[in-house]
Amino acid sequence: MMTTRQPKKRAVNLFVDVELLDEARRMNINISETLEQRLRGLVQAEQEKRWLQENREAIASINAFMDRHGLLANRLRLRPERE
Repeated sequence: MMTTRQPKKRAVNLFVDVELLDEARRMNINISETLEQRLRGLVQAEQEKRWLQENREAIASINAFMDRHGLLANRLRLRPERE
């Protein structure tokens, strides 16, 4: 059975608009959890953006190859003969 490892946490100091923080607390919003989820999404989006940029030439090359030659799977697909 797989166990889910808890990530290490670190205390940080942040500067946040006082009114926004007070309103979030009144609404029982978990500030740490909310920040962590949003930060995780931002990091993932940036990683994806950078990966696409770093690999754009290879992606363009394979797309051009497929435009010229089509997909191999299309040629291998079994097609029933017409009667």
